[in-house]
Amino acid sequence: MSKTAQPGNLSIGTLNENWTGDARFYEYSTAADPIGSGIISPIPVKEFPPDLHNSGATRIVKLDLSSELRTEYPATSPSLLAHFIRINAGDSITTHPNATSELYYVISGAGRTELNGKTISWKKGDFMTLPSGSNSRHTTTEDTTIYYILDTPLLDYLGAKATEPRFTPVLFTAEEANAKLKEVTDAPDAHEKNRISILLNNRKFDQTLTITHVLWAMFGIVPVGANQAPHSHKSVALDFVAYAAPGTYTLVGDKIDPVTAKIIDPVRVDWETGKAFVTPPGLWHSHHNESGEPAYIIPIQDAGLQTYLRTLDIQFTFYDQEEEKPLP
Repeated sequence: MSKTAQPGNLSIGTLNENWTGDARFYEYSTAADPIGSGIISPIPVKEFPPDLHNSGATRIVKLDLSSELRTEYPATSPSLLAHFIRINAGDSITTHPNATSELYYVISGAGRTELNGKTISWKKGDFMTLPSGSNSRHTTTEDTTIYYILDTPLLDYLGAKATEPRFTPVLFTAEEANAKLKEVTDAPDAHEKNRISILLNNRKFDQTLTITHVLWAMFGIVPVGANQAPHSHKSVALDFVAYAAPGTYTLVGDKIDPVTAKIIDPVRVDWETGKAFVTPPGLWHSHHNESGEPAYIIPIQDAGLQTYLRTLDIQFTFYDQEEEKPLP
C-alpha cells in the first residue's frame, strides 16, 4: 500500500508514482538541429487563389496548413493564421479570437467595425489593427472582401490566453498609405532599393517599428520591368497580391549565385490579383514584373516578435536596374 502525504507535509508526495514516463535523452548532434534533420515539418510554398473570396456567401475562410505543419489547431505559419473574409452587402460577421493582434486589409468594399461601444469606418485599401479582447461586429454597405491575419497559433502553441491589450485600435487609411508609397517610389534612388515599399508602424512599438508588437506589415510596389533583388529573413511571409497583371511573379530558393546575385533553381510563384501565398523562412525570394502594369504586394509576418527576440536576421542583395548588374 502506498503512503500518501499528510496535511501540512507536502514534501512526502505520493510514493511509487512514476513521473519519468515522458523523459527522453538524445546525444547532442542527433537532436540539436530538428529543422535541418527534417524532424520538424517544413513550411511549404503554398498558394491560395482569389476564388476563395471573390464570390459566394458571407463567410470566413481559414488558410489552414495545419496538416503540413502537424499542429492540432488551424495555422498558416507556426505563429499566424491567415483568412479571407467575404461579407456581402448589408451582412455582418462577428470576430472574437484568442489573439494579441488582429490585422485587417480591406481588399474591396466598405463598411464599419463596432467594438467596445465604438465604431471604425473603413473602405477599400485601408488597414486596421485590433488588440486582444476585441469582440467585434463587422457590417458592410457593399460587397466586401478582407485579408485577415491573427497570431492565434502562437497562443495555441503556448497554451495561453490573450488578456491584456497592448495597443488601441488603429486605422491606416488607403489615402495615406498610397501617398507615402508614391513618395518612396518617386525618390531618385528608388531603383537602388532592395524593395520599393513602406512599413506600417504603430507609434507604441518604437523599437521594433512594426504594426503591432507581433505583426509586421509592408505595402510595396514592383514597377513595370522591375527585378527586385533577392532577400531573406527568418520570419514566414504571408503574402497578399493587392494588384498584378499577368507576367508578375516571385522566385523562391535556398541558394544565391555569388556572381549574379540571382536565386539558383528557384520555384516560381505567379501573381494574381487577390491571391495569397506563403514564403517560407530563411529562403531567398525576389520579385519580378514583366507585365505592362505596376504590381502591388502586402506581406504580413510575425517579424514584430522576431525583431523583439533579435532573431529576424534579414539579409539583402542589391541589383542596379539601370546598369543591370548587382550592386557591390
